Amino acid sequence: MPDSAALLTEIRDLIATHARPDLRTPVDGLFVSRVETSAQEHSLTEPLLVVMAQGGKQLLLGDQIFEYRAGQVLVVTADLPITGHFIEATPQTPALGLGLVLRPATIAPLLLESAAGQRARATPTGPAMATGPASPELLDAAARMLRLLDSPDDAPVLAPMIEREILWRLLTGQYADVIRQIGLADSSLTHISRAIRWIRDNYAEPMRIADLASLAGMSPAAFHRHFRAITALSPLQFQKRIRLQEARSLLTAQPGDVAGVGHLVGYDSPSQFNREYRRLFGVPPGADATRLRQSSQPHLP
Repeated sequence: MPDSAALLTEIRDLIATHARPDLRTPVDGLFVSRVETSAQEHSLTEPLLVVMAQGGKQLLLGDQIFEYRAGQVLVVTADLPITGHFIEATPQTPALGLGLVLRPATIAPLLLESAAGQRARATPTGPAMATGPASPELLDAAARMLRLLDSPDDAPVLAPMIEREILWRLLTGQYADVIRQIGLADSSLTHISRAIRWIRDNYAEPMRIADLASLAGMSPAAFHRHFRAITALSPLQFQKRIRLQEARSLLTAQPGDVAGVGHLVGYDSPSQFNREYRRLFGVPPGADATRLRQSSQPHLP
C-alpha cells in the first residue's frame, strides 16, 4: 500500500481534476470540492464523511470548535446547522476535499459483522460530529473511490464495494463510537434524528417540545438532554438556526423582499427577523443577500 503522503497527493490531484461547481460526481453519494476563499459560511450538513486533501477548515457547532486539515477527516452523523471557514484557502492553494454520504441502510448490516456493533451502546457520549486523522487504509479506499471518476463504467459495480470498505474502516477504527450510532435502530441519535427532520421540514411552524419528545419516544426532559448532547444546541436554538439559514438561501433569489422572506421562514415581526439575522450573520439581511449573490460558491462542510 502506498504511504499516506503519496495517497494524499493522488487524492488531491484527482479532486483538482474532477471538481465541479455543483460538487457532484457520477458516483452516487460522492462529492468533491475545490474552494478558493476563506470567507465565513453557514450551512446545514447531512450525515457525511469528509476527507481533507489540501488546506483545512474550522467549524463551530454551538459553542464547540472542530478543526481538520489535510490528511484528516470530518465525520458528521446528523443534520446540523454549522458555521465555519476554510483556513488560508486561495486560488493558488485551494482547499480540496471529498465527501461521502453516510447512509444508515449501508451501515446497519456492517454493524452485525463488527466488534463495534456487538458492543454498541444506544446512547451517544458526545455531539454528532468528530474530527481526527485518516488512517492509511481509509486514504487508500478513498483514492480508489476517486479513481472511479476516470472509469465511470466500473463505478456502478465497484463504488458500493468501496463504500462498504470505507464504512468498515470507520467502524473498526477510532470513529466507531460515532459511526455506529447511525446504524442502530434504537440509538438516541436515530430517535433524535426524527425530531431533527421534523424541524427541518417544518421550520416555519410553531414548535412544541412535548410533541417533539413524543416523536422521539422520550420524556421532554430526556429529549432536551439528548438533543443538546447530539447537536450542541437546544431545540429552540436549532429551529432558529434553520430558519435563518433558510432565509439566507431564499434571499439570494429574493433580495428585495426581506420582510416577505422573514415571514416565509416563520417570523411575524420584521424587526425581530432583522435583529436575529444580523446577530447570526453579522450584517442586515438585504446587504447580506447582495453580497451572497456576488460571491456564492458551494462547498462541503
